[in-house]
Amino acid sequence: MLVTYLEASRDLCETDSILFGAALAVCRIIGAKLSTAGRATGQSSAIPAWRIRIEERIAKARAFIGRLICFRSGNTKPRIVRTVRMAFAGTSVSLSQPDIMQKLTERIDDLKQRIAAWGKRIRRYTGRLTRFNQNRLFQSDQKRLYKSLERPMVSGTGPVPNQADTVAFWRSLWSEPVNHNEGPWTEVVASQCVGITPMDPVTITPDDVAEAVRRAPNWKSPGLDGLHHYWLKGFVYTTLEYIAIGIIAIFWHDRGAESVC
Repeated sequence: MLVTYLEASRDLCETDSILFGAALAVCRIIGAKLSTAGRATGQSSAIPAWRIRIEERIAKARAFIGRLICFRSGNTKPRIVRTVRMAFAGTSVSLSQPDIMQKLTERIDDLKQRIAAWGKRIRRYTGRLTRFNQNRLFQSDQKRLYKSLERPMVSGTGPVPNQADTVAFWRSLWSEPVNHNEGPWTEVVASQCVGITPMDPVTITPDDVAEAVRRAPNWKSPGLDGLHHYWLKGFVYTTLEYIAIGIIAIFWHDRGAESVC
């Protein structure tokens, strides 16, 4: 069935869509779980359990600090009093003793130090996890690692030019004939390049595509098409022939060829 659909494909994009549909059909037949987030895949943004636990401790400590400060300011509501008693649970501190204000200040400072320590622990654990992921990614996909280390591009805040202005700008650069005064060095370079043998025409065969697919990792993160290399390896050899035809068409189209035989 796959060969029948591939024979009717008109370009590489349609060939890729057919292969994706075939992979989706196989997954449904074997009962594999499919992501509902669309064809584009991305990394999970789930928060680790250890970070959730530490952040809950920090939130609870901050709530304690707020109510202790309210009690120190003279707020004696039942809810505030209960919280203060919980803060001193397990100690010999009583709310009626004379130095209760000093004890409150010491307890607040202790909670603030714990919050600072928990924050440092989160930063330390996050840094360790980042280094671990970077080392693992360096072993599997160095290109993706270096790309993740690049600084994000800052887009401009000005108005976006419309299509007419963009076309007019580039047309003024590429459509107007310009006479350049190159100088004598161009003649020297041209004379030195006379004896260079021109490069043979590039011919992409199914064997070249098969070799490139064979060397690619099976489950490397796919592009916008969502198709892993595993499916290109698992489908019939004819698939690589149609991929090679599509690549050749794009190759010659970029060079201004009118037709591809």
